[in-house]
Amino acid sequence: MSTEAQIISTSSTPAPSNSITSPMESSLKSLIDIASLIETGSCKKEVFHIARAVRLTNSLKKKLVEPNLLQAFLDFALSPGSELHNLLSGFLHHQGGELGMEADSATSAPAKRVSPELEIYCYLLMLLFLIDQNRYNKAKAFSSAAVVRVSNLSRGAVETAGALASRVYFYYSYIHEVIDDLAEIRWDLLYLLTISTLHHDDLGQETLLNLLLRNYLHYNFYDQAEKLRSKALRFQSHTIQQVCRYLFYLGKIRTIQLEYKDARESLLHAARKAPVAAHGFRILCSKWAVLVHLLLGEIPERTIFKQSGMERALRPYFMLTNAVRIGDLELFRNVAEDLAGFFGSDKTYNLIVRLRHNVIRTGLRKISISYSRISLADVAEKLKLDSASPVADVESITAKAIRDGAIHAILDHANGWLVSKDTGDIYSTAKPLAVFSSRIAFCLNLHNDAVKALRFPPKTQEEKDSDEYWRESQVFDEEIAREYMDEDETYF
Repeated sequence: MSTEAQIISTSSTPAPSNSITSPMESSLKSLIDIASLIETGSCKKEVFHIARAVRLTNSLKKKLVEPNLLQAFLDFALSPGSELHNLLSGFLHHQGGELGMEADSATSAPAKRVSPELEIYCYLLMLLFLIDQNRYNKAKAFSSAAVVRVSNLSRGAVETAGALASRVYFYYSYIHEVIDDLAEIRWDLLYLLTISTLHHDDLGQETLLNLLLRNYLHYNFYDQAEKLRSKALRFQSHTIQQVCRYLFYLGKIRTIQLEYKDARESLLHAARKAPVAAHGFRILCSKWAVLVHLLLGEIPERTIFKQSGMERALRPYFMLTNAVRIGDLELFRNVAEDLAGFFGSDKTYNLIVRLRHNVIRTGLRKISISYSRISLADVAEKLKLDSASPVADVESITAKAIRDGAIHAILDHANGWLVSKDTGDIYSTAKPLAVFSSRIAFCLNLHNDAVKALRFPPKTQEEKDSDEYWRESQVFDEEIAREYMDEDETYF
């Protein structure tokens, strides 16, 4: 009898009405139902059954710590005494203690036909068990064996086993990241990405691409990550989780490459698309988005720091934003030094060092507005520069700010002064009229485009029938009117 038939017969057998189902028996029944879904998806070649099995497994993660439960499921799904059964059971016996549920007759049990998808699922369950037990050294070796089994799948099984294979890839990278050994698997991930591309496994491609980007960014290899991302094949994404991860990694790459506008868009999209349950991911996106706003010379809105459940995590970045907004270099320096460990754990300290120039420029803008003329020595004292020649540094910084248009002033090199220009009344110029005219033109163009884009739905059969009836009645009325006119003419 095949595994699918056994599963169906087991799940269809009603339990006695007077029996009390224990939590372990309930969990075992859930695993058997999941195995039934996997077998159904394997036989009918329907991927959504496998995807549903993965989602149901995620809800059972906390219950998979029981070795007895897994042993009972392995005895049911696999042939007792087979190579895979012995391999998986060996990890459970290594846990210690007597197992309450063992195979009745391991040697005499007939061999079962197990689908490749169900084998990968058994590998996945054992990976979850080893991770929950914090046995990462054993999990490392076992995950390598699981990846080898996945890479040996046939072309036909790749389509249905893609959801299970992607989870194996994820935990394979996660285990090596926990033991700080990501560099060892980089070439393996590249090989798996090649195999997934050849097999047209889109879900495996997007999962492996994100894992490789995370691998490169973990070691600050931003150039290699960008080269891989730019040369990777474009395909339609399947899961919102992988889309959010890709956007977040893209935002980090763009931030390091000084492309702050593109980075801001990617990070904000990742934060919006992220599921509500991904609380830590949304916090991480918000941290990087705040820094990108500051690097662009913008001050983030206070509502970003007041999001539900994020106030405590974003508190250091709020203090940093306050220092940049005020333009106080000493306060910025104190915040950066006091919270250096916090920013270092987030890997954002290098970006915070870049903000020093923005703080100086903000303070310089306030000084130019407050004073019509001030000496460069006083400017250096107010900015509290900690350099060997503060006056020369202030002169170069001020010259660059004037050239960029950040402040409206001139430098009097002879006297060592910073002379601010009078900001004239902008409404006395033609600039407001030009801006107002451009906005009116934009609204008119938008209205015209909307009118051109109007489309009417096709008529239904009832409407067509009513139109035909109206047309026939109109013709009939015209004929009657013509007859009356002919009668009138003959009468007169």
